[in-house]
Amino acid sequence: MSETVLEVDNVTLAFPISRSLMDVVHRRPGKVVRALNGVSLALQRGETLGVVGESGCGKSTLARSIVRLYPPTSGHVRHHGQDVFGGEAKKDRDYNRRVQMMFQDPFSSLNPRMTTGQILSEALRVHEMRPEAEIPARVAELLDLVRLPQDAAEKLPHEFSGGQRQRIAIARALAVEPEVLIADELVSALDVSVQAQVVNLLLELQDRLGLTILFVAHDLRLVRHVSNRVAVIYLGRIVEIGDSETLFSNPSHPYSQALLSAAPSLDPDDKGQAQHLSGELPSPLNVPPGCAFHQRCRFASARCKSDIPTLRSLPNRGEVACHHAEEISENA
Repeated sequence: MSETVLEVDNVTLAFPISRSLMDVVHRRPGKVVRALNGVSLALQRGETLGVVGESGCGKSTLARSIVRLYPPTSGHVRHHGQDVFGGEAKKDRDYNRRVQMMFQDPFSSLNPRMTTGQILSEALRVHEMRPEAEIPARVAELLDLVRLPQDAAEKLPHEFSGGQRQRIAIARALAVEPEVLIADELVSALDVSVQAQVVNLLLELQDRLGLTILFVAHDLRLVRHVSNRVAVIYLGRIVEIGDSETLFSNPSHPYSQALLSAAPSLDPDDKGQAQHLSGELPSPLNVPPGCAFHQRCRFASARCKSDIPTLRSLPNRGEVACHHAEEISENA
């Protein structure tokens, strides 16, 4: 049985919005952005778990909560069974080292006034990964690891291409020898050809170093290529999670079906059978009652408008949060 490295348990996250003058005058209560609404998932050692969904569904917020940039309103994030926000654990810097995040834009996440060598050395010093005398040699090892030339250590971030900057970001994350990497839209800002190079490097490093990866992305084909399992998120809630090939070939939730059918196909004979979603993504300021997807779902019933579906297992599939999953699967 696989070891659970990281567990997200019923995490909710709400951002209060300051009341306007008119709100105060009319005594209207302050509004709240409900970014996460009871997210639960488990990350197993050595796997890559992909997270997909429309923009604004909470993917990046979830990633930032896991690395403790956003403390949850309720729920727990556990690392090897220990709540990372509880008691003394929230002061434990060892978690910051063992769970590292890589951001979408490497240019804004790298200090423009520091050379690559200084950026990597800083990570090594802050977490006391090497004695001072051994740091230059370790920097050289990290550059080799991400296939950058040794003279890169003397250059500033603006002297590199986007793909090279992302390699520096990967090297910085690996400098502290993490066990979990959180990749938030890691390659979405890069050209397609460069995306492949960076993703293949990441998969090679995962195999070589035994890394566990949470991979957040918009590109569904890319997620299918890199992930062992996939979680589909809608308005801050996981609606389906399961084995990558099973979910992509035979999705169970109507949102997953629509999302995947809209993805471009590499098959020239595929004329497209996209299931177009009606309406717009509801605002997280006003999440619909019951199943949040019911306003856009062609299978919605009266029950969907009042009862929130919970994740449950389907035979020979993964877990799905839908009241009518069985009948939808039969008619698929």
